[in-house]
Amino acid sequence: MRLPGAVYRLYERRLQRSLLCQRMPRHIGVVVDGNRRWAKLAGAPTREGHQAGADKILEFLGWCDELGIKVVTLYMLSTDNMNRSGDELEQLMGIIANTLDRLGEARNMRVRPVGALETLPDYLAGKLESLAAQTAGAPGVHVNVAVGYGGRQEIVDAVKELLLDAAADGRDLRSVAESLGIEDISRYLYTRGLPDPDLVIRTSGEQRLSGFLMWQSAYSEFYFCEALWPDFRRLDFLRALRDYGRRQRRFGT
Repeated sequence: MRLPGAVYRLYERRLQRSLLCQRMPRHIGVVVDGNRRWAKLAGAPTREGHQAGADKILEFLGWCDELGIKVVTLYMLSTDNMNRSGDELEQLMGIIANTLDRLGEARNMRVRPVGALETLPDYLAGKLESLAAQTAGAPGVHVNVAVGYGGRQEIVDAVKELLLDAAADGRDLRSVAESLGIEDISRYLYTRGLPDPDLVIRTSGEQRLSGFLMWQSAYSEFYFCEALWPDFRRLDFLRALRDYGRRQRRFGT
């Protein structure tokens, strides 16, 4: 239901004030879903849906900064998405590249690529690596950009790197297997060194992870929103945070 502007703003302010006494997530993962459907419903080209979604990402990160969210992981392009038509994929890559430029211009966000960069065009992989180096000391929100990302592939890559390091140290496979623990895998994930997500949000009404942060989200709270990503409002975000703050986290107990 859409509220009149003045009523909406009043409700939003009240909702934000109510969050002051609640727990806030340190790390939020977001599956930014619904750009193509948004374009279809608007009778617009698919490119316009992807561009509207990119614009929303910049707006969303501003909300996170205002509210003190420290880490955000954005699921922007999965390995499955790499199978889309050539024209759409090329347009999407260009929009992602432009979004990265805009993140760099903001100068207050630390950007880190999360995914298999070798699956991306050289110009996009290079831009991600360059932006990560350029923003390494930025004081604001730590933004993980999941592009060319797949949760299963991340775990495979982590195990491969672990085994290669073990081989380089002269360890045999039996000793590696006997000593292998959860933290050993965690140290080789794309998100190594960062806290696991406290909250995972998915827009567009779909209620599945689609391989997003499969290892890291074992004890995350989930919030599924009906709004398509370009229509996701600050009010929707505040509601997700309110819902999170009311939950009793059990971490498997």
